[in-house]
Amino acid sequence: MTDLPPTLAQYETRAEQALPPAIAAYFLRGAGAGHTMQRNRDDLNAVQIVPSVLRDLRGGHTRVQLLGRTLAHPILVAPMAYQTLLHPQGEAGTAAAATAQEAGMVLSAQAAQPMAEVRAAGDACRWFQLYWMGSRAATLTLASRAAQAGFEALVLTVDAPVSGIRDAEIETRFQLPDGLSAVNLHDLPSPSFAPLTETESALFDRVAHVLPRWEDIAWLCENAPLPVLLKGILTPQDARNAIQAGAAGVIVSNHGGRVLDGAPSAISALPSVVRAAGGHPVLMDGGLRRGADVFRALALGASAVLVGRPVAHGLAVAGAQGVSHVLRLLRDELEITMALTGCARLDQITAQTVRAPFMSS
Repeated sequence: MTDLPPTLAQYETRAEQALPPAIAAYFLRGAGAGHTMQRNRDDLNAVQIVPSVLRDLRGGHTRVQLLGRTLAHPILVAPMAYQTLLHPQGEAGTAAAATAQEAGMVLSAQAAQPMAEVRAAGDACRWFQLYWMGSRAATLTLASRAAQAGFEALVLTVDAPVSGIRDAEIETRFQLPDGLSAVNLHDLPSPSFAPLTETESALFDRVAHVLPRWEDIAWLCENAPLPVLLKGILTPQDARNAIQAGAAGVIVSNHGGRVLDGAPSAISALPSVVRAAGGHPVLMDGGLRRGADVFRALALGASAVLVGRPVAHGLAVAGAQGVSHVLRLLRDELEITMALTGCARLDQITAQTVRAPFMSS
């Protein structure tokens, strides 16, 4: 396909036009009335980027060290479930595109394609995202499968113990089509319960019974075959708890505004989490749409970022080729922003290169 949109904004517009309303609701909308999803964007836009002129940019690059690997740039693909809803190539197409653009990728536990198939399509897909599977044994089984498939890190999502209320999905009656499922979870054991008593709550008693606590996270970090990052951290105390539990790093995230409507934006939470993490890697996702947004996150302390919806736009519009183009545009925009601010390397992107209303939070 040669008729690719020329800009990231056009990819978003074309994806909105191409996707059926229910699928657009699932991938592109947020929880509740969408306030947190919008706040992610508004607060990123509130971060002003300060230019610096006449700087020596020779030898500039975007390389970054992360969990023992040198990455060509700090842009990773965020985990997104059921990507075959966006394009038949699905997660395998995204992995091929990420590999072509030297971008890291996190595969969702709810991927529609087998993890080995996705890894074979693109070796840059090296991190595996998982949820707590209801028990220590089931969670460790999934973690071990990921290690055997060649993944190098685990991303445990901790901010969605239950699904958020997503008005757009309710209104469009979104549901998975027949034959589509999280294939990598098929034979994992699921918890069973006796009938509810009159005093029990299905949410607070039954669901809470199988949710992890900090002691479970510590157990997983100690016993997992791969380093564990916790995704969904928004407060300094949770960041400290994560590091104390043995996490290799944390990801500042509000799930793209898809879980708790009213939560703080990811970018506003980032500086305080970075301080609390004590030098451990801190990544961020939420609201990133342009290379300038990547710059903003790095300036406020992120080691790297994960992008979700721009990748979904690219996949919906043009499959793997669209994802590859989107990632290239993001990297190009980051490099141009660096040049205009006098930053030849990522370590020169500091808090002095931006002005943000929440930098002292």
